Amino acid sequence: MVYIVESNKSFYEATFDLGPIVQRLGFVILHIHDLSETLRRKGVELDEDCQVFEICNYRLVEKMLAIDMRLSLSLPWRISVFTENGATKIGLIQPESMLAGVSQSTELSRLMQEVTEKMTLIVDETR
Repeated sequence: MVYIVESNKSFYEATFDLGPIVQRLGFVILHIHDLSETLRRKGVELDEDCQVFEICNYRLVEKMLAIDMRLSLSLPWRISVFTENGATKIGLIQPESMLAGVSQSTELSRLMQEVTEKMTLIVDETR
């Protein structure tokens, strides 16, 4: 359900490298949440860095929503780059496992498997 890898890159290298890989694999970055910076601005001390990238593939989203509009509750998909005890990590919650209880559609299952595979590839190539 959760897929996390440790990277040899610095936090900043990993966040910089993620964007071109997302685009090359047919996704777009909709928004980047810099959680660590937001918390610091609010006076919350956080020793780690964390950015959450909201991504999507418009064609896959269109197909998903045609099957079941409730799937919009799980969108957009997210990849997180964060530090933990000095190590840079990149991870995601696999979309395929999140949506298993929503629909029994074989078409949806195929689509979610494709999304999970591509997002895992994004994480692995960013590593």
